[in-house]
Amino acid sequence: MQAVRSILVVLDPEHAHSRALARAKLIAGVTGARLHLLMCDRKQDHKAILSLLQSQLHDDGYNSVTHEQAWHDTLHQSIIDVQQAEGCDLVIKEHRPDNPLKKALLTPSDWKLLRYCPSAVLMVKSDRQWAEGVILAAVDVGNQDDAHRRLHASIVDHGFGIATLAKGELHVISAHPSPMLSAADPVYQLKDTIEEHYREACRAFQAEFGIPDERLHIAEGPADVLIPFTEKKHHAVVTVIGTVARTGISGALIGNTAEVVLDSLEGDVLVLKSEEASAQLAELAKA
Repeated sequence: MQAVRSILVVLDPEHAHSRALARAKLIAGVTGARLHLLMCDRKQDHKAILSLLQSQLHDDGYNSVTHEQAWHDTLHQSIIDVQQAEGCDLVIKEHRPDNPLKKALLTPSDWKLLRYCPSAVLMVKSDRQWAEGVILAAVDVGNQDDAHRRLHASIVDHGFGIATLAKGELHVISAHPSPMLSAADPVYQLKDTIEEHYREACRAFQAEFGIPDERLHIAEGPADVLIPFTEKKHHAVVTVIGTVARTGISGALIGNTAEVVLDSLEGDVLVLKSEEASAQLAELAKA
């Protein structure tokens, strides 16, 4: 989190003093990041409230604050266009879940933001304080190609950064598949060997960030079930997760774990992308 130099804060036109702004102030207070306040609305003029918020932030000691109101076709596209124009490292937005019927018929706007935004996105879901809380980093160490390894390292590094900022406790979770007797690799034929394989893949994280065995959670089952279960069990205030940022038909049909668990998690959710995915999405945003 120390590398964050510019934060885009997406404000709700109906709730300007939002949870997103509170989280942005917390992070900027430690990192010294610039805050860019964004109101996405094509109907009403919000310049007065944006100017007032900027003035209040200056009074509170946040000296680098800018603001704008914008609308470009859709909510998620409006946010991405401003994020790209302002060069923001992090987007912070309050998440309000869609009703189940609407979600069944249309891809939720927040899912699209997670899928298409080139930068990291923090979805704020709770008023709970981060101070001295549990930070949960969710990794899929079954994927060991270079891109996934770098993404896993980034997830744990960001989790550790938040835990340091909040004086909290970092936990790491990785879900593993069930044993398959037909698997070509003997490692995946027995539960104990699968779990040990996944634990071994996490050793570097444990050594680098001082994560004891009791804070490493390796469990059998689908990630979209185990991540929310572990978050609730340990009362995590933030869950850090990665996404492969699928787009097009594959994204619509398969979905991403980050999207699927968004409404299941109770605390805040920080979603990161691989360097390759971020670069591809940045090019897509320019098109």
